[in-house]
Amino acid sequence: MKKLNKTTLFLILTFAISYSLAGIYTLSGGTYDNKLAFTLLGTVYMFVPALCVVIVKKFIHKEKIKNDLQISFKLNRWFFVAWLIMPVISFCTLGVSLLFPEVSYSPEMTGMLKRFEGSMTPEQIEQMKNSIATLPVSPIVLTLGQALLAGITVNAVAAFGEELGWRGFLLDEFNGMSFVKASVIIGLIWGIWHAPLILMGHNYPQHPQIGVLMMTGLCIFLTPMLLYIAIKSKSVIAAAIMHGTMNAIAGISIMLIDGGNDLTTGITGLAGFITLAIFLVAMFIFDRYISKDRIITNKIHTRN
Repeated sequence: MKKLNKTTLFLILTFAISYSLAGIYTLSGGTYDNKLAFTLLGTVYMFVPALCVVIVKKFIHKEKIKNDLQISFKLNRWFFVAWLIMPVISFCTLGVSLLFPEVSYSPEMTGMLKRFEGSMTPEQIEQMKNSIATLPVSPIVLTLGQALLAGITVNAVAAFGEELGWRGFLLDEFNGMSFVKASVIIGLIWGIWHAPLILMGHNYPQHPQIGVLMMTGLCIFLTPMLLYIAIKSKSVIAAAIMHGTMNAIAGISIMLIDGGNDLTTGITGLAGFITLAIFLVAMFIFDRYISKDRIITNKIHTRN
C-alpha cells in the first residue's frame, strides 16, 4: 500500500503543478507564438517531475534517490547507443516520410520554411532563407553536429527533469511489473502530461486537439526504448541523453521534405510512428535472440 500511495502522490503533485503552470501561463496571456516565453515555460515544465520525485522520496518518505533511481554516470556502451540511436531514427523517419503521397524531397528546405509561416513574419522567413543560403556547411550537417552536442549537454540536463520521474521513479515503483505493461502505463502517463503544451500548439500547431492523442501515442512508442536504455545502462542519465538528443535532432526528419503536415511527417507524425515500430521490432529481436539478459518478455528487476 505504501508503494501505491507513493506513486499516486507523485502523479498528483506532478500533474497539479504542471497543469497549473500551463494554466497560469495561458491566463496571463501567454501563447505558443511567444517563442521565448513558451520555451521558458517548456523548460520549467520539464523539471516538474524531478521536483516531485525529490518531494515524495526525499522529504516525505525519507528515501534515497541516487541509488534507488539509478542516477549513475558510469559509462558503458549503452550510453553511446542512447546518444546515437535518435539521429538514425530521425534520418529513417525522413525516408519513411518520402514514401507518403504528395511528399517530396526538398533540398531547399521548402517544407520546413512553410511550417514557420504561421508563426513568423514574411521578413523573418526571408531572413531565415538568407541565413540558410549563406551557411558555410550544409544545414543538415550543422544541425546534426549541434544536436549531438546538445544531446549530451543542455538538452540532457533538461530531459533529466523528466526522466528522473518517468524512467527513474516510475521504473523503480513498477519493479516486478512486466516490461510491456510498464511501458504502456508510463507512456500513457507521459503523453497525457504533455496535453496542456500540445493544446497551445507545441509539436502539432496545425492540429492541437488531435495532437494530444498523437503525442500520447508517440510517448507510448518511445517509452519501451527509453526504459530499455535505462535498464541496460543501469542509469537514468543514459535515458536523459537519448531523450535530450531526440529533442535536438527531431527537426532533421522534416528539414528536407515538402508536403504532408504535422500529423503525417516527422518523428511526431505517422512517419515517426512507423519508424519507431520498426525499431521496436528490431529491439525485440535483439533482446530475444542476441542479448544475454532478456528484458522485454520478463518482469522489471532494477533493485539489488
